[in-house]
Amino acid sequence: MGSSAPARAAGGRRDPGENPAVGRLRELFTGDAADGWEKSWEFGVTPWDLGKPTPVIEHLVRSGTLPKGRALVPGCGMGYDVVALASPERFVVGLDISDLAVKKAKQWSSSLPNADYFTFLAEDFFKWIPSEQFDLIFDYTFFCALDPSLRVAWGETVNRLLKPDGELLALIYLISDQEGGPPYNNTVADYQKVLEPLGLKAILMEDNELAIKPRKGCEKIGRWKRYAHQSSL
Repeated sequence: MGSSAPARAAGGRRDPGENPAVGRLRELFTGDAADGWEKSWEFGVTPWDLGKPTPVIEHLVRSGTLPKGRALVPGCGMGYDVVALASPERFVVGLDISDLAVKKAKQWSSSLPNADYFTFLAEDFFKWIPSEQFDLIFDYTFFCALDPSLRVAWGETVNRLLKPDGELLALIYLISDQEGGPPYNNTVADYQKVLEPLGLKAILMEDNELAIKPRKGCEKIGRWKRYAHQSSL
């Protein structure tokens, strides 16, 4: 997380805890997680914030390969990816549990040319009931930021919020051999474990060649589809 030089854990994977900003972030998580995220924005301890859209999102938008319709970005922070995804063909909801994050996202983005095609909401991802399901959910540094005890609920919420034939796009930040979080240890198998029992099928899994420099070699792009009709075999 952040832009410090990459520190490698065993197996060549990065240990985010060696980034001082991540250490400061973890110090804020002494109780309620929602309070921890609010404090992170209050004190400006946001090592995950790139200050711009995630490069692979810009690439995928240009490629035209992402589902159109309604999209959701949970844990959206400043909302750079929300804005990058939004267009006349795709309305995007940026969701964050931090009121301050949502306030900041609205402040910088409200006068942009595509502002009619996105919105920001301060809501709890697990409790929020939207009026409609989504064609696309984009997850990046959200799954790995959650306490692992919430991962099954994360999968169930993704499944509930996706339309039949909707897609989950996840940038999987590979983290291992480190203590605590956020971000927590994270593997492809952790996603598979909670998504596959719900019937979501992986349609793509590859290295993220456009990962930011500190995460080069430590990210996978995963895409899962929630198929409308599933075989009983």
